[in-house]
Amino acid sequence: MSTPLRTGILGCGGIANRHAQVLSGLPDIRLVAFCDQEASRAKEFALKYTGGHAACYNDYREMLDRSALDLLYICLPPFAHGDEVADAARRGIHVFIEKPIALESNHAWHMVAAAEAAGIKSQVGFMYRFGEAVCTLKQAITEGTAGPAALMVATYYCNALHAPWWREKSKSGGQTVEQIIHLFDLARYLLGEPRTVYARQANLFHRDVPGYTVEDVSCTTITFASGALASISATNNAIPGRWLARFDAVTRNLTAFFSDINRAVLVQTDKPGNPEVTIDSGRDVFREEALDLIRAIREDRPTRTPLREGALSLDLVLAAQHSALEQREVTLTGPVAPVSGVAAR
Repeated sequence: MSTPLRTGILGCGGIANRHAQVLSGLPDIRLVAFCDQEASRAKEFALKYTGGHAACYNDYREMLDRSALDLLYICLPPFAHGDEVADAARRGIHVFIEKPIALESNHAWHMVAAAEAAGIKSQVGFMYRFGEAVCTLKQAITEGTAGPAALMVATYYCNALHAPWWREKSKSGGQTVEQIIHLFDLARYLLGEPRTVYARQANLFHRDVPGYTVEDVSCTTITFASGALASISATNNAIPGRWLARFDAVTRNLTAFFSDINRAVLVQTDKPGNPEVTIDSGRDVFREEALDLIRAIREDRPTRTPLREGALSLDLVLAAQHSALEQREVTLTGPVAPVSGVAAR
């Protein structure tokens, strides 16, 4: 058996806790270091997941220099992303990073360049790509049995104030950039590369909430290079305590109805009687994305969602922000400029 990968976690918040739960149960991983600007949180993680044996830091560069890491999990909020990827890459440390990987396109593409130049493996936290129902449809598209994909219609409903930083557009990028990017990435994964985006966004329900400067309703239409179309609508004023990401996809030979990424009904429209395939899985997608990264490191192959994919999906949601702000259709031709201001109301 291979020596476990010495792994550190940077940022010891809620999403890091979910990753640590998974990583601590994998024989290929040894958690050896935690880093957070609040030293007490790093110590809590070390005690919970390593019995207090892992080293704790509040300076990630010190952690990279002293802990001899093979793998770094970056679990910071988007506004806090800086040079962590480049610093890890220079040391030959593989990287997992939560989405969005940055708030500006140029920053994201600098990460891509650093990782690719160093030859490290990277994985972005787009766990929707690992849902069992999503994988089934993707395989059918890749193998050709589904025929070309032509349409995706998606909705994302939640109702929460989230963390204070999330409500500030300058720190989160907005609901589309920080949260709904999962569905935008999934549209790219199933339909190919986008060419144009037309979006509308508004803050209709939280105008009286101090510091709430992000959109709480949005609709986006995406046209892909193949001619395929996607429609993605979202709100942060639906059912409190529920997080609903639902979508349908239509290919030449299949119509797929997803209740979530692990559960769907696929109707085979090219066969007599239109037979249905039902997928109902409890797959742990956080575990699956970790295993994919580990296999990529061990086998020297690409991950499913390297940093380049993170940059491309970021460019797509930034284009949607530009479209909403400027009230026009936006064509994607390269890295997207930073977005300032607020969407039209």
